[in-house]
Amino acid sequence: MTLKTVDAILSNALAGTDIFPAEAVILLQQTEPKQVTAIAQVADELRQKQVGNRVTYVINRNINFTNICEQHCSFCAFRRDADEEGAFWLDWGKILEKTTDAVQRGATEICMQGGLHLEAKIDGKSLSYYLKLVKTIKDAFPDLHLHAFSPQEVQFIAREDQITYEETIAALQEAGVGSMPGTAAEVLDDRIRNIICPEKINSETWLEIVSTAHRLGLPTTSTMLCGHIETPQQQIDHLEQLRSLQQTACDRHYPAQITEFILLPFVGEQAPAPLRRRVGRDQPILVNTLLLTAVSRIFLGNWIPNHQPSWVKLGLEGATTALNWGCNDIGGTLMEEHITTMAGAKGGSCMEPETLRSAITAINRPYQQRDTLYHPITAPICA
Repeated sequence: MTLKTVDAILSNALAGTDIFPAEAVILLQQTEPKQVTAIAQVADELRQKQVGNRVTYVINRNINFTNICEQHCSFCAFRRDADEEGAFWLDWGKILEKTTDAVQRGATEICMQGGLHLEAKIDGKSLSYYLKLVKTIKDAFPDLHLHAFSPQEVQFIAREDQITYEETIAALQEAGVGSMPGTAAEVLDDRIRNIICPEKINSETWLEIVSTAHRLGLPTTSTMLCGHIETPQQQIDHLEQLRSLQQTACDRHYPAQITEFILLPFVGEQAPAPLRRRVGRDQPILVNTLLLTAVSRIFLGNWIPNHQPSWVKLGLEGATTALNWGCNDIGGTLMEEHITTMAGAKGGSCMEPETLRSAITAINRPYQQRDTLYHPITAPICA
């Protein structure tokens, strides 16, 4: 493709037009530095038009309540069998202890996900166990936002208890879950899923559960596991399905939508050997992630305005760089992180708010603390 073709695509994007999937693939295939720079500049300009110059962050804690899991995803170094060394299953006291510590450190959100543990039941019901997880936190801290339970976990509960996705989501929502993580999406292409996570829900089921959450008024996030064996076309197909999902929520006037998009580049240092060998590297390639970050903003920004890098996977320096490639949010403090860290990520598992603010200030952008749903919590500390 010629530079003129790329220029035309970028010009349409700047005019506010949704670019076509084929055009997004063209952008992703660019390697000439001038063209890549032009894509980054357009993504940054669109970011400023769509959400402004302020970089947001959230003070949150991540709680993984168990790593015992029935599934065996080829990218996962987190899961364990119940009798395996390193397996854990937090009791109610430990969950409350972690939550109390988070609140004392200023957290407004608990993000909670875990392995699919077949013994995690109360009176024979998986839903009862998950509801007690929610109750343990919400009884003690009713104003704390609980961002919890991926579409995969919803499917697991519904399957185990033989209830519908709608019944599962409604019960969790009524108990106090405030939003759903858009994880377990990996790549929404079943040819890829059949290789990297054949036991997980398929693309159609992920989309159905997320759409059901929106219809019931439960906001979700959205993600993509990138940089492994997927192609540029499959990356854009994934983005197209997210854009369509958001358009449906808007067109049908659902009370909730996707609040953010997060790229999750593959970390393979401690991942199971077959996929690690197939990918041929242990850490993300920053330049590839940045280009996909920019194209994601160009493709999704009219519909999903908040874009976040993963400092756990890219490191804080890489995540800060992504703020100039279309991202407007630097994520959360997390306080602890196990899933990616156990895969060999070098970014760490905790960030202090001061560290995030310093990183934002270093690129001459203002910062703003937010809640989970992107409402500002305090007045901006810097202009």
